[in-house]
Amino acid sequence: MRRSALTIAVIGIWVASMTACGSTKNSPGLPNLSSPIVHAPTIAGSPAISGPITSLGGPYLYDSEGRVVFFHGVNAVYKLPPYELYPDPGKPWNLTASDASLMARLGFNVVRLGMTWKGLEPGAAPANDPAICAPGAPHDPGQFNQAHLDSYLENLKKTVDLLGRFHIFTILDMHQDVYNEAFDGEGAPNWAVCTDGVPNVDPPGRWSLGYGTAAAGRAFHNFWTNDVVGDLQGEFDRVWSAVAGYFSDDPWILGYDPFNEPFSTSLTKIGDEHFDNQLECFYAGSAYVGSPVPGASAFSCPQQDPASGVIPSILSSDPDHLIFYEPDIYASHGAPNFVGPMNLPNLIFNVHVYCGHRSPVTGNPTNLEACASQEARSLATRRDDRSDLASSIQPGGPAWFVSEFGASSSSAMVGAFTNEANKSLVGWTYWAWRYYNDPTGSADEALVTSAGQLESTASVLSETYPEAIAGTPTAISFNPTTGAFLLRYLPNYAVSAPTVIFVPTQIHYPNGYCAKVSGGSVVSKPGKELLEIANAKVGGAVTVRLRRGGC
Repeated sequence: MRRSALTIAVIGIWVASMTACGSTKNSPGLPNLSSPIVHAPTIAGSPAISGPITSLGGPYLYDSEGRVVFFHGVNAVYKLPPYELYPDPGKPWNLTASDASLMARLGFNVVRLGMTWKGLEPGAAPANDPAICAPGAPHDPGQFNQAHLDSYLENLKKTVDLLGRFHIFTILDMHQDVYNEAFDGEGAPNWAVCTDGVPNVDPPGRWSLGYGTAAAGRAFHNFWTNDVVGDLQGEFDRVWSAVAGYFSDDPWILGYDPFNEPFSTSLTKIGDEHFDNQLECFYAGSAYVGSPVPGASAFSCPQQDPASGVIPSILSSDPDHLIFYEPDIYASHGAPNFVGPMNLPNLIFNVHVYCGHRSPVTGNPTNLEACASQEARSLATRRDDRSDLASSIQPGGPAWFVSEFGASSSSAMVGAFTNEANKSLVGWTYWAWRYYNDPTGSADEALVTSAGQLESTASVLSETYPEAIAGTPTAISFNPTTGAFLLRYLPNYAVSAPTVIFVPTQIHYPNGYCAKVSGGSVVSKPGKELLEIANAKVGGAVTVRLRRGGC
């Protein structure tokens, strides 16, 4: 989608205003990890959102009351052993009640929580073991250990339970960057590294250069084509099925992200369409692939791919929670998506949005306007893609979500994106909560410093926003400089539950706020962090406006 000159100009004005309103780190007045937990706004009382959450078709998610729901949150991923975050005092992977409390006070109601295949199934075999990596018909590689997996999941559930105490949902993210530590990344176990005898050469410079090495390319290729006797995809699917079965009844699981930022060297050599075909086969399995997206050519799956892919494997163990599947890694910069529709339930079109005009070390923008413009175009492209993914199960296409953006200490860049996300009526999780000595990232990406202080980006990420709407939204906007908020929606009179709006009183409204409503009325007490609106019994659109100070 082309952006008009006027739209580009507006983006420039937004970036300029955000630069003026604050890019200083550790802004005074923000809460921090040592702030009292008793001030968390959602730990007491009923949650704003009532699960389970569904994706029936169309751009939105719905709760059990029939309301359109939005999720704002953060990524929390620990990429070193033990490859998960959980309450463990004194350890670097410790995630605490203070973390969860601070997230809640910022208005975050979801965390994309990292786990890795290596953490779940480390196995004992080395990389390039001929018993696993020889070409041939796939069979069980003999690396699965139920006791180890159970121990790992027990710790992961401690985090899910802790977040749930603060009414924060969890998306379980099978995280990877550059496949394995051999390539300066993380994700897959050593036994699943099959490089066909190609020696690994560690290129100097940023970790992401490992994606372009021949050895990493062979490791990815053998996984995507499943052409070795170790049945790499089959084993990956087996582990996912076990994870989904473990959490199938958990009310605070929002869903599962099967594979973070899928990559293949064929993206650079052949193009997106070739790899996206393999990716759809991995997701759906050869028995469930759908028709190509409009304009794409027909395709067939690699011969040894499982008939039932990772998504059917998850659904077989947990038919109720959502599945946040991702297009290939280059989609984050706006490249075309050729992963087509899949006639499977509970799907979410899950996208990342990053600009290319950034420092390779810190992730901060080298050109703010160029960054904001590119991210706006990428978001619009993914929004347009969504309707092309319609199926008989999701006739309006799957709902969509942005599970990564940001990775920067630039309030201007982050604020420009959240402004565009509001215009696009889409939820998100910011990358990232904290910096855990991340081997594939930088400290500048973190929202919370090592000292437990919030970066100034918290002022634009902590928004007034609707968590649940008793109708269909038509406009959402929030100005972090002035605190002005607008929500317009068409009421659904079949829904009796109220519209619930999170208001970050501690951050943006220290002297209170004034809410004005047309087409409905305020039914919550004055000054509450969860503002409740009841629709009028008759009438047209509902409009809610907030401003700082009293009425």
